[in-house]
Parts: sequence; structure tokens; C-alpha cells
Amino acid sequence: MSVDLLGVAIKMAAIIPAITIHEYCHAKFADMAGDDTPRSQGRVTLNPLAHLDPLGTIMMLISSLAGVGIGWGRPVLVDQRKLRNRRVDNFILTIAGPLSNLLQAIFWAILLRFILVPIGSELRGSGLFELVTNFALVSVLINTGLFVFNLVPLGPLDGHWLVSELLPDKQRFAWLKFCHGPGMFIFLALVLIPPGPYDVLGNFMYPFIKRIVSVLLGIPSDVL
Repeated sequence: MSVDLLGVAIKMAAIIPAITIHEYCHAKFADMAGDDTPRSQGRVTLNPLAHLDPLGTIMMLISSLAGVGIGWGRPVLVDQRKLRNRRVDNFILTIAGPLSNLLQAIFWAILLRFILVPIGSELRGSGLFELVTNFALVSVLINTGLFVFNLVPLGPLDGHWLVSELLPDKQRFAWLKFCHGPGMFIFLALVLIPPGPYDVLGNFMYPFIKRIVSVLLGIPSDVL
């Protein structure tokens, strides 16, 4: 079986900054809100080595070889007791991660639509131009996927923390107990389902990803 090594390299090159900036934003906003835990652990940095998880990085490589390209970084540890306004600050520092991926997707989409595509007729056939264009497109897709994926309110994903901060205390504790117990196993089971008609998580996320990418790139969603 032949492997598109260039395609794998492009996916890896796009995933690493997407995850690094995501985790950095969690750490930076926690630090700004008064919690020095991320700073003491060296997480308030854009150095990818501070944020990449060994197993998650291996998963990036394996999934990229399979043609998908997904992985995860080291979770940023936050001591919520140190936050100046626990509920509001935790919501902000949590949503900062997914929003960073949306902003990255917007950046690459703007570059693609308004710079690379207009000059494409002149540079088409250039190896460097094709490489940059492919990287921009993959970055749009990966960052949009990470944005939607992390908003799913299950397991360790950012979405379950966002939901928790919208609930009264009693319901919040019950929700977190579920997410950190049975919900974690439900999440793992959903992630392990291969693509197809039974892929509940993928089939749930795909319409959202498709719609966002369609808007960002200015193309009909039915061509995606």
C-alpha cells in the first residue's frame, strides 16, 4: 500500500500549530484570570513541545497515515480556586481553545480565498505554490474540525466544561460526575466507531464542519 508521505507531512504540519495554539490559549487565559498553575508548569508558551502529548502525537501520525489526521495535546491543568471569578473565568478560558481554532481556520481561509486563489492562474504549476495552497486548505479543514469536535459536550472535551458553567451548582456537580464517569466511556466508545452509518459522533459533527468550511471558503456545501 502506497503512502502519500507529503500529504502526511502537510497534515502533521497543520495539526501541530492548531493544537499548540489551542492549548496555549487555555493556559494564557487561565494565567490572566489569576491562576498561576499553567505558568508554573511551563504551559504559557507557543513552544509545541510544551503542549504535545506523546500518545496524542503518535495518534496524529497514525491517523494521518490513514488519511484522517487527528490527535490531541496535553490538557492544561487549572486550579479553579485561584480564578478571580470562577464561573465566568473558567468559561472564558475553556472556550478560548476552540475559538482559537476557529480564528486559525478564518485566517487560512482568508489567505486561500483572497491571496492564493487570485494569484493561482499565474503561479499554477509551481511546486511551492501548490504546497502552500494545500497547507492552507488542510489547515482550514483541521482547525474547523477541532473547533466543532471540542465543543461536543462529552468526556474530556471543552464542551462539557462549557455546559457545566451554564448550570446551577447542584446540576453542575451531577453533570461533571456523569461526564467524568459514564460519559467518558460513552465518549471513548463513540470515538472508536469507524466511519460509516453507525459513526454517531462523526455523522453529528460533519454537517457543522461542512457548513462552516463552506462559509469560510465561499463554496457550495454540496461540493465538500
